[in-house]
Amino acid sequence: MNQKIGITELVLRDAHQSLIATRMPLADMMPILGKLDQVGFHSLECWGGATFDACLRFLNEDPWERLRVIRKNCPNTKLQMLFRGQNMLGYRHYADDVLQYFVQRSVANGIDIIRIFDALNDIKNLNVAIRAAKKEGAHVQVAMSYTTGPVFTNEYYVRYAKQIEEAGADSICIKDMAALLTPYKTYHLVKDIKAAVKIPLQLHTHYTSGLASMCELKAVEAGVDLLDTAMSPLALGTSHTPTESMVAALKDTPYDTGLDLILLNEIREYFMTLRDKYIKSGLLDPKMLATNTRALLYQVPGGMLSNLLSQLKQAGKEDQFEAVLEEVPRVRKDAGYPPLVTPTSQIVGTQAVFNVITGERYKMCTNEFKDLVAGKYGTTPVPIADDFAKKIIGDMPRITCRPADLLKPELESLRKECAEWTEQEEDVLSYAQFPKVSKDFFKKRAEKKYGIDGKHANQKEMIHPV
Repeated sequence: MNQKIGITELVLRDAHQSLIATRMPLADMMPILGKLDQVGFHSLECWGGATFDACLRFLNEDPWERLRVIRKNCPNTKLQMLFRGQNMLGYRHYADDVLQYFVQRSVANGIDIIRIFDALNDIKNLNVAIRAAKKEGAHVQVAMSYTTGPVFTNEYYVRYAKQIEEAGADSICIKDMAALLTPYKTYHLVKDIKAAVKIPLQLHTHYTSGLASMCELKAVEAGVDLLDTAMSPLALGTSHTPTESMVAALKDTPYDTGLDLILLNEIREYFMTLRDKYIKSGLLDPKMLATNTRALLYQVPGGMLSNLLSQLKQAGKEDQFEAVLEEVPRVRKDAGYPPLVTPTSQIVGTQAVFNVITGERYKMCTNEFKDLVAGKYGTTPVPIADDFAKKIIGDMPRITCRPADLLKPELESLRKECAEWTEQEEDVLSYAQFPKVSKDFFKKRAEKKYGIDGKHANQKEMIHPV
């Protein structure tokens, strides 16, 4: 059925996460928020993913304050975040009470749509997050991590889509983080999923392999409801399809987005000045804008390529890059074919580096890789062979239940740990995910506000009582 296509704009989150390691500060967003709010986007993705970590670790910003400022300046547009299920925005599984509180505070501070995903496509790891978001009245979108491999057929994704719908999600997103989709694969996948479920379907894909615009156009023809795009100055390369180009492509067709190209071009001019600034500062490497079809050969997302190269440089083994790229699919096969997305991309990638630079496969294993094999991240798409598991974890018991079922409530103990630094309710959630980084941020914040060393900052009047 022909229909108007909704657009989710990614320039405030995944576009700069993909191109400049999530380093766009709030100060660079502020001047353009009013115009972004006028466009009529389906939603503005502006939070979650790596933004939380980057705010605290590199930008000396409170991520919660960023969200409140964007909410205030974009009163007419739905705000969207990316949420890693039981991992929240961190890199381990958290107890349910922490997850539920995080969802509650996210919605209270301005989030309308929560896009939730699990790195292993394990529905067990999503149910609590789905229920928590529904309870708060947010729109729940569950993203399926798209990947390739022997089990990842259209039937696999249709089966998962049905599970997602049954779990109570309001919409589904195909999340192609590694740019593995091709146009006709996209067409048939969208057709099959749309025939199986009634809730809306969205497509998120990256431009890494040069195919994203074609994939999105074929998705539209196959009946997709919504597309993710990014303003053109921060599109292409490891980022996304340019928003203005897709709006122009669909104009005067049955799929017309209804968005104003003149207004979008005014917004483009602003982001062009930022792009120039980022290139001059070295933050944006023009190489990141080039097409790279390695993803199609090695299933490696764009961001993971730069991480692998960085690890090899630190070890003085940069010349082993191709060997590591060839090792990644082998490690992924051994580990039950996990999709390569945070945190599994880091786990598999680091293990592949170790396998190559030590000269012996699995001579040295990271704790995270052992946890993946032991089932601490959930059930892998393909069962891990018993003999391989024994080689990696010995007689350590393997987990078959939902990993978070083994975690005791931890919110109150976290509150006590960071009590002397907190100024607002949300601080405990920042601390829960990034304890050391958050504490450093809290100290700097207190010094700036009160001219003290930060101790007992919570005794001052709360700056943002909620």
